[in-house]
Amino acid sequence: MAIEDTPLTRKQYGQELKRRREAAGLTQEELSQRVVMSRTHIAHIEAGRRRPDVEDARRLDRELGTDGFFERFLPALDGRSVAEHFAEAAELERQAVAIKEYTTILVPGFLQTPGYAREVLSSGHPAKSDERRDSLLSTRLERARILDDFDSPKVTLLLGEAALRQVIGGPEVMCGQLRHILELGERRRVRVHVLPFMAGAHALLEGPVKLMWFEELPPVAYVEGLKSGRIWEVQGTVRELEDVYDHALGDALSHRKSLELIRSVAEDYEHDARREQHP
Repeated sequence: MAIEDTPLTRKQYGQELKRRREAAGLTQEELSQRVVMSRTHIAHIEAGRRRPDVEDARRLDRELGTDGFFERFLPALDGRSVAEHFAEAAELERQAVAIKEYTTILVPGFLQTPGYAREVLSSGHPAKSDERRDSLLSTRLERARILDDFDSPKVTLLLGEAALRQVIGGPEVMCGQLRHILELGERRRVRVHVLPFMAGAHALLEGPVKLMWFEELPPVAYVEGLKSGRIWEVQGTVRELEDVYDHALGDALSHRKSLELIRSVAEDYEHDARREQHP
């Protein structure tokens, strides 16, 4: 029977690993050397924060003599739905040393300006109270602080041209949002590639994806839909999504050409905003 991947099952899985490791008289460091995993990764598994992939589980079984236990009871081998669909992804985002993201119509949350984010959060259904919206806005803007450190994470943004053209909050808000991305790109804090309309069909037509890498833990992917999201940790699936991302990136404009396009569209919005203010 499949084991549902939940915080409880991960915690139970980690507790069992710790029990079996200690029964074998091994420290986390000693076990890590024998199964070719980092000590940090083992510590995260035992704490219920991460899960091994199937090959890791098999090595744990071989080393600890557990007769396939850790492979059989590995939670959610094919990924999992996240109830509060972005909660865990946001936590992983803070831990990441590198992020590659593709988005179609909306600017990613951690790159949104206050005006843009407020409009996005005000548009959902059912409607939110002002207090709830402002609480979500504060959380979203807090995510942007990962960009305060110049060195980490390294961010690559693959942005569908529709995200430049979809008018969120009016010309003034869009101008401010695009100039924010432009500023991050010009000071090399974010590497930006626009996937133009004229690229036609491309590898990521099915939707957005976020890829995240970590200092000592395996990479993960996050795929989002309407009121749902899925974190993929199975390394074969993550590698497939990396390949799809790289294939689509090959159809995008260069960083320099992308910044030129963003600057041009921002200037158009600026002119439209002036006409609205002075008809």
